[in-house]
Amino acid sequence: MLGSAADAEDVVQESHLRWIALDRDTVEHPRAYLVRTVTRQALNHLRAVRARREEYVGTWLPEPIRTAPELSEDVVLAESVSMAVLLVLETLNPTERAVFVLHDVFGFAHAEIAASIGKNETAIRQIAHRARRRVRARRRRFEPDSDSTREIVRRFLTAAANGEVQPLMDLLAPDVVQVSDGGGKVVAARRPITGAADVARFVVGVLRTTTGATRVEHAAYNGMPAARFVTGGELDWLVAFEIDRGRITGLYGVRNPDKLHRAETAPALDRGGNQPWKP
Repeated sequence: MLGSAADAEDVVQESHLRWIALDRDTVEHPRAYLVRTVTRQALNHLRAVRARREEYVGTWLPEPIRTAPELSEDVVLAESVSMAVLLVLETLNPTERAVFVLHDVFGFAHAEIAASIGKNETAIRQIAHRARRRVRARRRRFEPDSDSTREIVRRFLTAAANGEVQPLMDLLAPDVVQVSDGGGKVVAARRPITGAADVARFVVGVLRTTTGATRVEHAAYNGMPAARFVTGGELDWLVAFEIDRGRITGLYGVRNPDKLHRAETAPALDRGGNQPWKP
């Protein structure tokens, strides 16, 4: 919903404070009440942070989420937390985003979402249709983290470390996009870089600036294969790789230190089953 762990924690904390101050005897379905409360708090937060996102220095990327290998078994969930889809969700207005996440990811019925959002069911159906159409039109195909995608990343990093531009280009899709997020706090490309040749040269140039003290670790973030660059025991930056049919179609590099605090541990990700409103 929010693309930020810190913002999500604020919403959960506010919702929890409302819950503990409530007379529980007045609540017939606690889970339904909590979902409604969290959804509305998230909507309020999304509206409040829009201006902040517009003033962000450089390109804004969602906070990276370290994911376990078994996430790939839930294709819907893996795709919903991918960098590409989270960026597409940023193009939706807050209500569209909430409806899409609740219906298409968590499986809530339109009537249940209507109660949570505060609109009638007909309006929710229209919003869901519009949001789904926009997401499908803009999202990019990708292959979840797997042995084969990790091998492509390994070959890519080896070629980059050796300064081999042509082997890099062979692994990149012609329309590949490289996006960096430094938040204005560290050095990072302010604008996306597109095209295999330009991305290959950019990556080689970046790796030339790393020192022997930098260690590269393979991991999975947002359901995608990724590389962690650790210097002096601290995570300096990480790159998630979007791969489709054996070619790298997107690189998402996060360097903003504010977004790397929670990048060490993999939170448990679960859509909550098919009946999320049942107590």
